[in-house]
Amino acid sequence: MITVSNVSLQFGGQMLFKDVDLKFSNGNCYGIIGANGAGKSTFLKILCGEIEPTTGDVIIPKETRLSVLKQDHFAYDEYTVLDTVIMGNERLYEIMKQKDELYAKEDFSEADGDLAAELEGEFAELNGWEAESDASKLIQGLGLAEELLYSQMSSLSGNEKVKVLLAQALFGNPDIILLDEPTNHLDVDAIRWLEDFLSEYFGTVLVVSHDRHFLNNVCTHIVDIDYTKIKMYVGNYEFWYESSQLMQRMIKQQNKKAEEKIKELQEFIARFSANKSKSKQATSRRKLLDKLTVEEMPASSRKYPYIGFDMDRELGKEILSVNGISKTVDGEKLLNNISFTVGREDKIAVIGESEQAITMLFNILTENEAPDEGDFKWGISTSLSYFPKDNSEFFDGKTMSIIEWIRQYSETDETETYLRGFLGKMLFSGDEVYKPVEVLSGGEKVRCMFSRMMLFGSNVLILDQPTNHLDLESITAVNNGLSAFKGVVIFSSHDHEILQTVANRIIEIRRDGIIDRQGTYEEFLEFKKNR
Repeated sequence: MITVSNVSLQFGGQMLFKDVDLKFSNGNCYGIIGANGAGKSTFLKILCGEIEPTTGDVIIPKETRLSVLKQDHFAYDEYTVLDTVIMGNERLYEIMKQKDELYAKEDFSEADGDLAAELEGEFAELNGWEAESDASKLIQGLGLAEELLYSQMSSLSGNEKVKVLLAQALFGNPDIILLDEPTNHLDVDAIRWLEDFLSEYFGTVLVVSHDRHFLNNVCTHIVDIDYTKIKMYVGNYEFWYESSQLMQRMIKQQNKKAEEKIKELQEFIARFSANKSKSKQATSRRKLLDKLTVEEMPASSRKYPYIGFDMDRELGKEILSVNGISKTVDGEKLLNNISFTVGREDKIAVIGESEQAITMLFNILTENEAPDEGDFKWGISTSLSYFPKDNSEFFDGKTMSIIEWIRQYSETDETETYLRGFLGKMLFSGDEVYKPVEVLSGGEKVRCMFSRMMLFGSNVLILDQPTNHLDLESITAVNNGLSAFKGVVIFSSHDHEILQTVANRIIEIRRDGIIDRQGTYEEFLEFKKNR
């Protein structure tokens, strides 16, 4: 249980949030959402005591053990993986070190014996005898080999360190778990394992995440940070999003058939309440939804960018043929005899263990790189627009304003009114369009890149990790835009929801070639599971 009472935080002259009164209970998972800069991570830091609020108190009962996902991937380089995981329970780790020091003493006294007995008793109460096997289960569940337990953290890759630190946060059955972006750099299997772990967890979980699929699967409540307020709502992210959109429409049409709108909302609540569930938490959520009233539905003031792509011309029969493409970089074979053809109705998600291989394929198809072997051919009717994962060359060292930047890509109309229309869809309004592009945030640069793509009127889109740096609102807009697009899409993404709702074909790049399957992403995962 965490009680937040009258908490406010003023930071750098700006009020992030004020007058926050919330209670977080056992057996629930709370997803914390909000636009970039709203204060999601900061709120977690207040809850764990890392930051003092300007006003108010955070009350956590004594003897409650709180665990936090650490963000410094180098903090434990001098320790083994096993020690790092067990440090998730600080008291247990402290006892283990004390025991080792006592038993190593040459002049072991009677007082030492008494202390050792006390430590052994507490060690057993904290399940110390199972610590190594528990740590092993956690890292294996996250996809690491058991042998890594005895390796130095300094020898691990960045992704492996992320998994170890996550195992540390989950270790030893803490009463409260605070997780900031826990799915970053996790593969599909590790995310599924984490979802199952949290769905059945007995304690209190608070999680910040941009992964909508993850939030839908684990959350019983959504905590929304919006315009200096923090409000809690029952349900997962999908429920929050759909109900907030319904409420916005209802507010706009308050005097138009209000009773019909209320009936629509009540039917919506009932539909979500009837959803089947695999977990205790979702069963609890369903009971809460049964009691939910229209007055308790969210009405967010958050703005969503608009992302939509219009084609200047229709696609012909021939789109793309790829024939035996191979590519080796620094002695590593990234692409091995890759062949496939693309049809006019294809929306292809390209996945694989090596992001470098996927980026290389996209760079070859957009003629930014040349293959070592093989070739490819685009149909004469195709017009291509590319969203690269690394957009630095478009912005670094450029002193021009946003509107000057976008003007250089407009082939039909360079007037300010026309260009402001595209930028306005990306939430750049007023004097913001005169901001120098070299000082833009990662998310702002991504929104500029989408404005650029929307100008082109292309009928084929290639996108490499388009949701990096984006908040949930922008990710939702990307999802909607790609789903509605009538042309061909070839893309990579870590976002499960985009993979599932946009793609109708999956190509997995492997060391020995590719797996190419028609169908949804989840159908592909099921196919892989049953192979």
